[in-house]
Amino acid sequence: MVWSVFEKVVQSNARFNSLDSLIVAVHWVSMPIGYGRAVKTNGRQLSVMAHLKRSIIEVKAEQYCLAHALTIAIARREKDANYDSYRRGFKIGPVVNHLLQTTGVDLTNGGGIRELTQFQEHISDYRIVVYGGLKCEDLIYDGQTEAEN
Repeated sequence: MVWSVFEKVVQSNARFNSLDSLIVAVHWVSMPIGYGRAVKTNGRQLSVMAHLKRSIIEVKAEQYCLAHALTIAIARREKDANYDSYRRGFKIGPVVNHLLQTTGVDLTNGGGIRELTQFQEHISDYRIVVYGGLKCEDLIYDGQTEAEN
């Protein structure tokens, strides 16, 4: 099979003949939806990284892990007395259910960009930033708000 490459500069006022070649490149990208998948940790398990680094918290939830993570982060920032219990997975269920009811977010099919945007609109005092891994270059979502970082 021989491929021909046609280079043309296309401008807004260009005209095409019906015999001209037209090459269309379609790129389909699916939006990421989280189901609690494992994060790449350069060979170490996430539980080991969470043990080594206090800045990494492993969310111990089988469902609604996005809401759990947000609740834990807010509790940490607000210096909530139940923060350590939330980190360990205790006493957090009612708080997560309240968050889901007040925001109207449905996480039964996982959490994606739409759900993050809904959370960001409701929790406008905080800026939600989601990374795809442990590197800062793997930015998935950045909820720009007027709140301080």
